[in-house]
Amino acid sequence: MKRLKTKRILATLPATLIIAALLALNLAGCRPAAAQETSDQSTATEITAAETSEEAAEDTKADTGVEEFNPDDFGKDRITGNINMLTGIELSSAVLAQRPIAIMVENTPDARPQSGLISADVVYEVVDEAGITRFVAVFSSQDSDMVGPVRSARPYYAEIAASFDPVYIFWGTHPNFYKIISDLGIDYLFPVTKPDMSYPLIGNFDDPGSGEGKDAIRDTTRVAPHNAYVRIPRMREIAESLGYSADGGQTSFYFKEDAPESERGNISDITVNFSSNTFKVDFKYDSATNKYLRYCADAPSMDRESGEQISVNNVLVLFTDIRNSGNKEGHMIIRTTQGGDAYYFLDGNVVEGTWGRYSALDPFEFKDKDGKPVLINRGQTWVVMISGIEQLEY
Repeated sequence: MKRLKTKRILATLPATLIIAALLALNLAGCRPAAAQETSDQSTATEITAAETSEEAAEDTKADTGVEEFNPDDFGKDRITGNINMLTGIELSSAVLAQRPIAIMVENTPDARPQSGLISADVVYEVVDEAGITRFVAVFSSQDSDMVGPVRSARPYYAEIAASFDPVYIFWGTHPNFYKIISDLGIDYLFPVTKPDMSYPLIGNFDDPGSGEGKDAIRDTTRVAPHNAYVRIPRMREIAESLGYSADGGQTSFYFKEDAPESERGNISDITVNFSSNTFKVDFKYDSATNKYLRYCADAPSMDRESGEQISVNNVLVLFTDIRNSGNKEGHMIIRTTQGGDAYYFLDGNVVEGTWGRYSALDPFEFKDKDGKPVLINRGQTWVVMISGIEQLEY
């Protein structure tokens, strides 16, 4: 069993190591010797950290957070039955149980307000180059008819998406990253923009260039690259035509009913400082609805299509290793496997615990300090990944 576990942990390492190696190679011929030495040291540090993480996982399985839960761990409050796996809401004509669709959505000021985030079952928000954040928006219970602006992938976003066994939708990526994403083996959709590219992933739907095409939209009221949008029903049609399974999906979540008003807490504002104020996020708690209203850069986060403010039922904050690669693009290296500390905000309260998973293809697991699975409220969940407690205020 120990040997099998080691293999699974090793399966989490190639993406991070390949990124570090590729970025170091790209810069090797154009920097002075001192800079090259720094790059080599960074790559060595990455490998050492990976080996250390593997040894730690061997020593303490609980620290990585991944294990089979005993049914008794959940207590009597867990909701089971005919529910959507990402929201915990009973299935009906309005609440579906479809294979997840995970879409890359950008968050520069030119992209706001976004379309479709308000309908996502789960959103992961993670920092990108230059301190900008992007979203992995995941849809299963309902299909938004307009999502975007859709932007390019990064390896760590693809690894996050893979935790849901989805069809992953993005608008290209850096040339070095196609192979890393390909090696994950996940089903994907991205537009054919350069038919002569010799990358291991091949574009499989049409970029209209301007206006609405048969597969996607380039909004003429916005400037590229902040103008690419997709309709999920059409994406599902394309996925089916490519032979991707309509079945599947996996979840990280276990659900409970909302706490009664008498048991709701008074944590009224959760602030996450990703980088600058432009990307500072607040989740303001409304005890009457037991939901968290999202703000970005001190302004309400609105849905472009409906004009309504985004609100969610749960806010999860995960801590991990995040660093700049040092290449000219400023690409980030972000660890999405093994584990770390976590804060789970729901019902106006906070539960401290840990997150973990062995492989980039596994779902995340969320535990409290006692190692028990965290039960979250039914509904929509927003997950942020940051590197330090100083970036979180509540």
